[in-house]
Amino acid sequence: MTFQQLKYAICIAEEGKISLAAKKLFVSQPSLTQAVRELEKETGITIFNRTNRGVELTPEGEEFLSYARQVTEQMNLLEEKYKGVRKRRRNFCVSGQHYSFAVDAFIALIKEVGADEYDFRMRETQTYEIIEDVASMRSQVGVLYLNDFNRAVILKVLRENELRFTPIITAAPHVFVSKSHPLSGKKSVSLEDLAPYPFLTFEQGEHNSFYFSEEILSLHYSAKNIRVRDRATLFNCLVGLNGYTISSGIINGELNWNNIVAIPLDVDDYMEIGCVTRDNTVLSALAERYIELLRQNAVSDAVRN
Repeated sequence: MTFQQLKYAICIAEEGKISLAAKKLFVSQPSLTQAVRELEKETGITIFNRTNRGVELTPEGEEFLSYARQVTEQMNLLEEKYKGVRKRRRNFCVSGQHYSFAVDAFIALIKEVGADEYDFRMRETQTYEIIEDVASMRSQVGVLYLNDFNRAVILKVLRENELRFTPIITAAPHVFVSKSHPLSGKKSVSLEDLAPYPFLTFEQGEHNSFYFSEEILSLHYSAKNIRVRDRATLFNCLVGLNGYTISSGIINGELNWNNIVAIPLDVDDYMEIGCVTRDNTVLSALAERYIELLRQNAVSDAVRN
């Protein structure tokens, strides 16, 4: 087993096709295919299943790649430090629900890395896609919430995908509204107070189950509903339509719209926000540091609010 073989396998997993990986690595496709076959023969496992669409990681391959990534990352750091090798492009991806403190942590991580070259990705996406991203190793970390309503279902899906949930912070439900909203001056609001206004939520695509909703109280009836895909659209609708959404109340005005305010919601509920990672695998140094920064920013933004 060689360092080069590990890098080849990682690149194939990221690209999804041997042909694309061969182009990226500047090697011939037959050479790359042979390297994978030799690696699979040596390890005694099938790393990839070949399909008409490309290649897919097997369960054994996913576990193998999680360790291979650790090895290659540490080897890169050793070569940079002791062999004078030019610093390599740093790679990291996180998938999460739409939390400002998750973006704060992402920005802080990039600033800390301070590399001349990097490829970092922040995927604010649908709940089920977050789970799929981490399970398939597209992302190293996922960020989502649990409460009494969705906990059993979400944890079951996580177990089926060999993932684990680590709590970061527990927040009381709030509504986000614009500063010009008729309710913005209230110390707290009830569901009855909100009834005349449009309820904005993030759509969940084909997995549009109540249990995968990003907002708590997904069974709550609202006469006016608006579903969006991104945070900028949601904030625009909050301002332009006097709408509201339900979230953690943790918001950083420096990185978000200054005319959005959080008001406590009078309900007996909670949001336990945390990280999703692969079970029985070692996190990279970047992933571990991101989770530390996530916890720090969640707490500091909560205190600020």
